[in-house]
Amino acid sequence: MSASPGGEDLVWYVAYGSNLHAARLACYLRGGRPDGSAHTHPGCRDRRPARRTVAAALAGTLYFAGRSAAWGGGSAFYDPTAHGEVPCRAYLVTVGQFSDIAAQEMRRSPGADLDLTRVLADGRAALGPGRYETLLHVGALDGHPLLTFTAPHGLAGAALDAPSTSYLRTLAAGLAESHAWGPWRTAGYLATRPGAAGHWTPAAVAALLGRAAPLG
Repeated sequence: MSASPGGEDLVWYVAYGSNLHAARLACYLRGGRPDGSAHTHPGCRDRRPARRTVAAALAGTLYFAGRSAAWGGGSAFYDPTAHGEVPCRAYLVTVGQFSDIAAQEMRRSPGADLDLTRVLADGRAALGPGRYETLLHVGALDGHPLLTFTAPHGLAGAALDAPSTSYLRTLAAGLAESHAWGPWRTAGYLATRPGAAGHWTPAAVAALLGRAAPLG
């Protein structure tokens, strides 16, 4: 890791699910309850916004699994070994902010910096058996490591579950913000992810985004 001019160690937090949406991530940074969610987050010790935000993409697959107590339906997870490409959004934050974001995703209380030695050396570190308790080092940008977290199992071992309407709307808002995707491209992507496929169709996702199916 390299330090900022102010002497702080910075990392890129790579979001691929609901945190694609900046307003949703702000609830992890500042505290609060995202629209459509049943959970209120305590926020980070350092409540400043991310230093920078950039669009990114990772090799692998996004899938929906488990049952989210906050959103209902499946949560988004990332499998780097599966075929495909996942649109992401990278936020440049301090190690402390990344640690507190990760703690809130893990349903832990924020307040302690993670030891990133192992994930930076090995590319992967398991902090526990639960959802989002596996850290991944997925590259570097401008001298700072790109880090994310996901489930300990991959797609093959997942209990797939379809995402809720509020969760899909949040992901769609994030894709529009970060990648300038239109509703039909977004709908085609989200409806065909494992867990959503077979339950959602592109037309149904587009409809919940307020877009009617094209004629003809």
